[in-house]
Amino acid sequence: MTTEAPPTTPPPTTAYRWRWAALATLLVAEAMNLLDSTITPVAAPVIRADLGGPASDIQWYGAAYTLPFAVLLITGGRLGDIAGRARIFRIGVVGFLLGSLACALAPSAGTLIAARAVQGAAAALVIPQTIGMIRGMFDGAELARAMGSIGPVMGLAAVCGPVLGGVLTHADLLGSSWRAVFLVNIPLGLGVLLASPLLREDRSAHRPRLDLPGTALAVLGIGLTVFPLIESGTAGGGADGWPAESWAALAAGVTVLVAFACHQRHRSRRGRSALVEAGLFRHRGFSAALAASTLFFAVVNGLTLVVVLQLELGPHIDVLPAGLTLLPWSGAMAVSSWIAGTRLVPRYGPRVMFAGLAALLLGTSAALAVYATGPATAFPWLLPPALAVCGLGQGLFAVPYFTTALHRVRPHETGSAAGLLNAVQQLGGTLGVASLGTVFFRGAAAHGTVPGEAVLNGARDAFGLAVALLLATGAAAAFMTAPADDERAG
Repeated sequence: MTTEAPPTTPPPTTAYRWRWAALATLLVAEAMNLLDSTITPVAAPVIRADLGGPASDIQWYGAAYTLPFAVLLITGGRLGDIAGRARIFRIGVVGFLLGSLACALAPSAGTLIAARAVQGAAAALVIPQTIGMIRGMFDGAELARAMGSIGPVMGLAAVCGPVLGGVLTHADLLGSSWRAVFLVNIPLGLGVLLASPLLREDRSAHRPRLDLPGTALAVLGIGLTVFPLIESGTAGGGADGWPAESWAALAAGVTVLVAFACHQRHRSRRGRSALVEAGLFRHRGFSAALAASTLFFAVVNGLTLVVVLQLELGPHIDVLPAGLTLLPWSGAMAVSSWIAGTRLVPRYGPRVMFAGLAALLLGTSAALAVYATGPATAFPWLLPPALAVCGLGQGLFAVPYFTTALHRVRPHETGSAAGLLNAVQQLGGTLGVASLGTVFFRGAAAHGTVPGEAVLNGARDAFGLAVALLLATGAAAAFMTAPADDERAG
């Protein structure tokens, strides 16, 4: 009597292994970008102490990266559609590597800021290609698994960034100090380049045209708007008001942005490719989603910088414990993102967003209470639990946000809408660093001469503004989820 062998799962094919190895390459590139944006704020005060320069340089170390990243994302995506996503991906990685090396070797603050801008522009070439190549490699259930792997990897990068920034700067490997936070990109980027032959070329069947005048107007308008927000808080105007040149730059920026909006509408009416598709704004929900994203990411990016500044400039906490202070925020965000994606959003839908906002508002208010009561010259042990609640709220909000924002977008507009949402997210982060950082420095200058107390008061002012911005985010989210006119009629 013979027994049949139990059925076995067939071994993975070569094509299967290739696809998942290529996915790992893309995910490392994605993580490298997020790591670079979260690792720098922890080292920023140390960088300024070494290179000198005004206090506003601390904000520019982050804004110089996120600003070109934000305004060039859509153009970067279209370059991939035209010239091939794998080709543009490799060019972007090479640019990112060269920018990282220039950052690590920078002899002055101005050189470092310029190199950070190169990094941001290169990242804008890399990141838009990843989703397109993943869609080209996978389909069906495998596509869902591949897309689902992005969240955990990004969560891990978000957790590791502040900690790694503190560890590398504190370790002072071979006397590298803060320069190691940029050198860490070199082995990661070289690994991505060595594995890039796994990526098969992929491009759009319908190649869009670039909107170079629109890109130039966006860069100029946003740059002129952000510049006075950063510079006025720490130079020239002090605590007494903005200098005339700051108001002039802001007015010029607003004027250029109005010209950009007119240019986009003109191109759309003529049937030409525009950076921003006019059809996306046919209902107020998408406009409200852009406002909510800008406000929300302004809060989370700005507050993480303020936390580090207060610790390192006030009680002079070392860079390593300052970085570890953000670990509860990052860890709670990673956990809540997973729970929201797997459990809560499928059951409760967009309502999870408002739970996230409530948690973030609670954590921000708790941190504000910590800053209101001190201590000014010692580590605030009640701060990490408050930051953990902030991270919990960020994860609960971010996961349902993108699905809700794209709910009413027509299928042929999805790519443009997703690119715009990602760009606005980065822009919001830039504005958050600019506005909350400026409020921090101006508040520190206005509230006393004792350094610890002044810095504590600056943090209190910044967190107070964050509470107001979160309330505005809740209002925008309410408009975002409100039924459209045709849905009410139905």
